[in-house]
Amino acid sequence: MSDSTSKAAVIANVCAALSADESDRAKTIARSEYPFDPAQHGGRRYTPFQSLEIFLRDGFIDRYSGIRLVFPGTLRLLSHLLPAEFPTHPNWKMAESHFVYWELFPTIDHLEPVARGGRDSADNWVCTSMLRNSAKSNWTLAELGWQLFPRGDPAEWDGLTTWFIDATRRHPEWITSAYLHRWRSAAVRLLGRTEPSRRQ
Repeated sequence: MSDSTSKAAVIANVCAALSADESDRAKTIARSEYPFDPAQHGGRRYTPFQSLEIFLRDGFIDRYSGIRLVFPGTLRLLSHLLPAEFPTHPNWKMAESHFVYWELFPTIDHLEPVARGGRDSADNWVCTSMLRNSAKSNWTLAELGWQLFPRGDPAEWDGLTTWFIDATRRHPEWITSAYLHRWRSAAVRLLGRTEPSRRQ
C-alpha cells in the first residue's frame, strides 16, 4: 500500500468512527495515525555571499531538476544591457519579465521545509530555480514525487559567474546598481578573480 493510499485509509477510518458517533475514537485515530503538524514561519533572506556559497557548492545545478542555472548578477546585467531581449520588472510582474528569471535564476531552498521541522542550516540548503522553489513550497520531495539531483562541479559550470567578474572588470560602467555591486563583491570575494577568464 502506498503512503498516499494508507493516509487515505486513515481518513476513511476517521470518517467511519464519526459515522458510528464515536468522535473520541475519530480524534484518537487522527492524532495517532495522521497528526496535525503546525507550520512554522520559515522565511529568511540570504546575503549574496551566503547564496553564492551554496550556488557554487552545488555547481549552479537545480538540485530538483538537474538543469544548469545562471549567476543572478549575470542575468540582471543582461537585463541592463539588453532590456528588450531580457526584460525584468522591479516587482517581478510575470507579464513584464523574461521567463529566464523563473527558469534559470538560482535560489536557496530548504530540502526539508522549515515549516515541517527542517533545519535552517547549510546542510539543509539546496540550490534550485525560482520556478522549482515556488512549486515545491512546503512539500517534501517524497510528497511531490521528485528526486534530488547530484551537485555539479563549479569547475565545469559556475553559472557564468567568472564571465560576470571579468566582463565588469573590463567594463566597470556596466555596474549601474547596488544590486549588481553586491553580487560582484560576493563573487570576487569567493572566487578571488583578478586575471582574465579562461573558462566559459
